[in-house]
Amino acid sequence: MHSTSNPNTPLPAALLEELQNMFGNRLNLSLAMREQHGRDESPFDVAPPDAVVFANSSQEVAFVLAQAHQHRIPVIPYGAGTSLEGQLLAVSGGLSLDLSNMNLILQVNAEDMTVTVQPGVTREQLNEALRHHGLFFPIDPGANATLGGMAATRASGTNAVRYGTMRENVMALEFVTADGEVLRTGSRARKSSAGYDLTRLLVGSEGTLGVMTELTLRLYPLPEAVRAATCSFASVDAAVQTAMLLMQLGVPLARCELLDAQAVRAVNARDRLGLRESPMLLMEFHGSPGGVAEQVETAETVASEQGGEGFDWADTPEQRSRLWAARHHAYLSALLMRPGCRCVTTDTCVPISRLADNINASIQEVEAAGLPYFIVGHVGDGNFHLGYLIDPTLPAEREMAERLSEQMVRRALHMGGTCTGEHGIGLHKQSFLLEEAGEGSVDLMRRLKSVFDPHGILNPGKIFS
Repeated sequence: MHSTSNPNTPLPAALLEELQNMFGNRLNLSLAMREQHGRDESPFDVAPPDAVVFANSSQEVAFVLAQAHQHRIPVIPYGAGTSLEGQLLAVSGGLSLDLSNMNLILQVNAEDMTVTVQPGVTREQLNEALRHHGLFFPIDPGANATLGGMAATRASGTNAVRYGTMRENVMALEFVTADGEVLRTGSRARKSSAGYDLTRLLVGSEGTLGVMTELTLRLYPLPEAVRAATCSFASVDAAVQTAMLLMQLGVPLARCELLDAQAVRAVNARDRLGLRESPMLLMEFHGSPGGVAEQVETAETVASEQGGEGFDWADTPEQRSRLWAARHHAYLSALLMRPGCRCVTTDTCVPISRLADNINASIQEVEAAGLPYFIVGHVGDGNFHLGYLIDPTLPAEREMAERLSEQMVRRALHMGGTCTGEHGIGLHKQSFLLEEAGEGSVDLMRRLKSVFDPHGILNPGKIFS
């Protein structure tokens, strides 16, 4: 990393001097570094930030925010760069505050089943460190995201149907306010009724209310018995109906994932799995050996009644890891199916009873439009992702994808669902948030934002304009 002179930067000279004195070569003005921090996995193209700062501690984060607050300069927290709705983009310029160096696991409290980490720790790094304690952290979005970024977007993943989302699993936070004050919320206690729940206000705030610098997370014991299976179906509808019935019967699935034929084809091509290329459920069961055997028997019976066939069991850790790694890579695998494409993706979540209706209508619309697509979904909790693979040189394809996405989201809202189950609002879904929450609620969010961030420097332009 090199601090490169940039005479055209709009940043005040006094601010640059303060940052240079504090960070040295961890202040980076080079175009390459700024461009790296000026894009994510969303389809938006926005000018890069004016500078990148790599912080190593809460005190350094506080210094950056105090200086930015004084000079009225935007600050965008940055973790792994994997957000899907434009949360990391510097729409107003300013500083990209990279927290990836803050990657220490500070304290494992095995007896209490909690862990305290810095925001740059990734989910895979954490679980590797927890293995010898007999514990794990279940939240697993597709990318190897940082835990700070996962908390900021209220991420979930394949285990959410049983273990919940980041909302349920962040117990306490340390965060830095817009003017550089370091504050703490929550505790390691399993419950509390002490005042407003600031922890859950910060979780999902997408960097607009403060910058998280420590997180205390809830852990779970590694299950005694684990079995995973794939089951193929003649149609997406039959697969979704199976998932709905299993949930309604109260089967305690740990994971229940849908891949349509295109997604299966993509992971086969990338990971050479040899799966049957038809709609598929990928399920996992946790518990005691007897409990898992009972869950498996019920799942096989229900799936068979819906035409499911080809149950293929993955019993060893190596087999399961390979299968779930392929599922987590489904997004990148799908991109390889149309070289040079960009993906416009959306992730509605509806009540489980309406999931089949929403997916079936969405498939009919995209197939009628003739646009390449793929579907993956956490169908056990009513959440699915539809990715439209577009040629970025053809504006008509982008317009078509956005129109189809809009139809799908509005249908989800009409069904009593939400415009986003786990990706967040960012730049992409601001109008849908207004429709979902109403003008009064969004105005209250704006007023809360102004209390936390009176000068509007924290990730401006996200969630609402």
